[in-house]
Amino acid sequence: MGPAAAEKHRETAVDRTYGKGSEWERVARCDSREDDLSNRFLFTSESVTEGHPDKMADQISDAVLDAILAQDPYGRVACETMLTTGLVMVAGEITTACHIDIPEIARATIQDVGYTRAKYGFDYQTCGVITAIQKQSPDIAMGVDRGGAGDQGMMFGYATNETQELMPMPLMLAHKLARQLSLVRRNGTIPYLRPDGKTQVTVEYENGRPIRVDKILVSSQHDPSVKQSTIYEDIVEHVIKPVIPEHMVDSQTKPPLVNPTGSFAVGGPQGDTGLTGRKIIVDTYGGMARHGGGAFSGKDPTKVDRSAAYMMRYIARQIVGAGLADRCELQVAYAIGEREPLSVNINTFGTGQITDGQILQIVSRLFDLTPGAIIEKLQLRRPIYRQVAAFGHFGRTDLDVAWEKDDMVDAVRNAAGV
Repeated sequence: MGPAAAEKHRETAVDRTYGKGSEWERVARCDSREDDLSNRFLFTSESVTEGHPDKMADQISDAVLDAILAQDPYGRVACETMLTTGLVMVAGEITTACHIDIPEIARATIQDVGYTRAKYGFDYQTCGVITAIQKQSPDIAMGVDRGGAGDQGMMFGYATNETQELMPMPLMLAHKLARQLSLVRRNGTIPYLRPDGKTQVTVEYENGRPIRVDKILVSSQHDPSVKQSTIYEDIVEHVIKPVIPEHMVDSQTKPPLVNPTGSFAVGGPQGDTGLTGRKIIVDTYGGMARHGGGAFSGKDPTKVDRSAAYMMRYIARQIVGAGLADRCELQVAYAIGEREPLSVNINTFGTGQITDGQILQIVSRLFDLTPGAIIEKLQLRRPIYRQVAAFGHFGRTDLDVAWEKDDMVDAVRNAAGV
């Protein structure tokens, strides 16, 4: 399909879905805005489904971690996964008292994701699984053994009151679209979809607050025999409309983009090599806040690039939930093998009810940031990680994870005297 034909098809699909002359169609041809844009900006975040190859790698790494923690809560795990056509490689450093079957865990994870037939481009039964595992370095182990951080680096946490989940709206909408895309595949509403998929949402902000959705993009792997027009109609009807709030769509919102190249038949590890940790911005805040340290999946909680990032999110939730700020970003830094953080920084972006320095004093009084205390406070020695390896680690109010609880909000508010 050439560019002219593709544009004609898209216009036809918009007509068919929203009606000829709809607001969505008219605004597609209007790039100018009459109002003052000086306090406005667009921000875009993306998400992916559990069948994206990088997310498959994350899920396998965290499934290995969960299997070890279920038997040995003090196991040391740094597990990386790579997937390509017909092949899974699991490598890393693991020290544990238990025995697990890594190839079986990898195959079970791939089966659950949905790659169950060779014609999908990947099959859990016929793919090869290679393992290359050694024990944790003794130089790292001796620092962790005395309660120190399992790595060096800086970690960030963020919260904002623009959504119920205290997360950035573009990312939360992208995650919800990705979950809906997965749901309609799994429950048979759109039976020709396959596991790989991506979503993207652009939100317009005014004076720092989200006011409208500007653009929506959904891409999904599919049976090659299905027409693009059918895919467009079904995804708009069954994925986009149930998720995007009506009050966030206006006459300026652009028509949705669905599989914009015109085909997404080749997907998963056949179309793109997958690696653990490559979707860390999807895992965190969709680019709205900074990220430091390493990625999360496959790492046991002694690695502060995971546990301290979770703790910074937890503290940011308490600060915003207590009404001390509309937005809050925290940074903490560690040296490998050391217990106490090297530094802690707080930024409320001018939205604080008290100064950032005063909030920092409250944090230092109420929260113990040593690695062992973080693990205990957030109950991190449990097999809870595979469930957050897709659709985001934060804002997961659908799960029982301690870093998304608001159990210190009252203490923070009382300490601030507000």
